[in-house]
Amino acid sequence: MKSFVIDNSVVMAWFFEDEASDYTVAVLESLTKYDCIVPSIWPLEVANTLLVGERRGRATEAKAARFITLLNSLPIQIDPETSRHALLDTLQLAREHHLSSYDAAYLELAMREGVPIATQDKALKKAAKKCGVKLI
Repeated sequence: MKSFVIDNSVVMAWFFEDEASDYTVAVLESLTKYDCIVPSIWPLEVANTLLVGERRGRATEAKAARFITLLNSLPIQIDPETSRHALLDTLQLAREHHLSSYDAAYLELAMREGVPIATQDKALKKAAKKCGVKLI
């Protein structure tokens, strides 16, 4: 394995300490050896989660800025093809596996690239298994 898809449930657990687990820490540490890829919706998901965290008093703008600096230092590649697959493959995966279109975008990317996926989302894990996508 040289790369894998990482979904927002794992990434944001690095930001919100109460959501961190041995699993999410291990995934973060694996980025010293492996690269990961994310669909092009990922930066918007991260931004929205940070914003909601600020609005709910779980984070500050300064903490979010430090986290963004960390993310920018990690080997995370943004897939430029996500939108081309959104209205066909991603939509179909979302229908078949009862996923949001956002979660289906991560699954579609893992399938297209032939790489495993790191996620904490139960429905996404179940769908990945059904589609033959390995889990990190």
